Amino acid sequence: MTAPSSAYAGALLTEFIRRGVTDVVVAPGSRSQALALAAAELDAAGAVRLHVRFDERVAAFLALGLSIETGRPTLIVTTSGTAVAELHPAVLEAHHSGVPLIVLTADRPEDLRGIGSNQTTTHVGVYGDAVRRTFDVGAPTGEPGEIEGAVALAAAAFDAVREIDADTGRISIGPVHVNVAFTEPLSSAWTPGEIGAAAESPALSSAASTRGRIVEQLSPGRRTVVIAGTGAGPIAEETARALDAPLFAEIASGAHFGPNLAVPYRELIRDEDFLDGLERILVFGHPTLSREVPWLIARGDVETIVVRGTGADDYNPGHAVDRFVDAVEVVRDGSDDGDPQPSAWLGPIVAASRAYLAQQEDLAPDVFGGAKARAERELAAVRAPITRRALAEAVWRATWPKDRLVVASSRLVRVLDRWAPGKRVAVHANRGLAGIDGTTSTAIGIALASQLRQPGEEATAPTGVTRLLTGDLAFLHDVGALALPADEPRPHIQVIVGNDHGGTIFDGLEVAELAGAAFDRVMLTPQQVDIAQLAAAYGWSYRRVEQRGDLDPALSAVDGPTIIEVPLER
Repeated sequence: MTAPSSAYAGALLTEFIRRGVTDVVVAPGSRSQALALAAAELDAAGAVRLHVRFDERVAAFLALGLSIETGRPTLIVTTSGTAVAELHPAVLEAHHSGVPLIVLTADRPEDLRGIGSNQTTTHVGVYGDAVRRTFDVGAPTGEPGEIEGAVALAAAAFDAVREIDADTGRISIGPVHVNVAFTEPLSSAWTPGEIGAAAESPALSSAASTRGRIVEQLSPGRRTVVIAGTGAGPIAEETARALDAPLFAEIASGAHFGPNLAVPYRELIRDEDFLDGLERILVFGHPTLSREVPWLIARGDVETIVVRGTGADDYNPGHAVDRFVDAVEVVRDGSDDGDPQPSAWLGPIVAASRAYLAQQEDLAPDVFGGAKARAERELAAVRAPITRRALAEAVWRATWPKDRLVVASSRLVRVLDRWAPGKRVAVHANRGLAGIDGTTSTAIGIALASQLRQPGEEATAPTGVTRLLTGDLAFLHDVGALALPADEPRPHIQVIVGNDHGGTIFDGLEVAELAGAAFDRVMLTPQQVDIAQLAAAYGWSYRRVEQRGDLDPALSAVDGPTIIEVPLER
């Protein structure tokens, strides 16, 4: 006979799958065993893809990466107690980034709460307002209507990841918490039935849901700059072209390409001619990689329009944004005022960007030297140590539209943002809260989702590679992500670690000029971990690259999960 716990768990997961869930991540535990075993049976039946991780924080960020790539809510299943708290960093990142996620926690029944029972704490409310909605369900005992209740719960939770504000019409996407109590017997055998046809669910894309919301009509006559932060998407590039406007697109914006791209936006923002000519600022996404962008907006002397994203907050530096809209439409009605020749505004900015990108790190070659001198110079260049810029540019060169690039919240993301020329590739960075938590786990989730077929379909050889460009501290902070189950697909991924032995990103702080040993101890936090031995312990391939001439070949050789360590000077 099927235990009520397993019957309920099976019905709940089956309805989630019917609604569109393709991936379930499980962190094992006793109280959640009915959910975990039901997920395993559904995976064996080809109905869903199951990923198992023993570290709950790793599991949560893996789920985040899966959702980022698929655009669908991923289920993350845990047991009770501290396991629930371990998910909090990923829940916060999903909340601020607008990523769909369904947290499914197993709890003790009501009669075991508040009496000191083992592994029992308060689950409900633990994530605060970082979840769109919380569902708290009592333990199933086999009463009539429980299975129907499980189906209704799954439908409600799936729909809740997309929330519409009744007053403003603003759409936000993010995590939902489902807390289900379980009592003895905690599980039994359970066999999946037919999943059935997928139900109709609201689209999770805000771009597909602008009807009845604020759509701003803009003409190209005014001197405008389009700023694209994380999550902006290609619409920012399309709009910049339609407005004849320069595009200041951060590297993880999804808009870092096109003829209007101006890479040195930091320098341009500080240019007096640019500031004097600017008449309108249009923002997509969440800019986080410079001080210049918020400074520009916070000045408050230029009309600023922000296109809302799906994350928790509307971007509003200095509370200086004039208005928030849900979409923009560029119109040319012949009545444009302002500069009659937009190219006179755009042209010099694009030319300045091209000149900036043409700058070389090395001195110009001696064209008057003999063949021996030129050969010696070329050999010296090949043997030269790798700089941050050289590393960032090499990773960018190696990455193509079929690939994925993930960049940790470290010093290297800013270097890449400063020097990468335009190219339409998929780039992601966890910039919702810009933390280093779970970066490798997120990248592995993106890699797996991009290389795997839909549940029930035969797997094929990966057509692209996911590269993670990370600093050493961000890498070590998520080292548990390297533990890959032997019976699950291995991600087609390269983790490129720029190792400068600490948090040198803090060297950019003003206080660093006055600091000494105390600064190094509490800010730099130097480390001497042997990454080669770490890779060997987790069964990853490993390469150490010290010379520029070896970097491109190393990035081109992809054979399963690989760590490439690149020593960098502080």
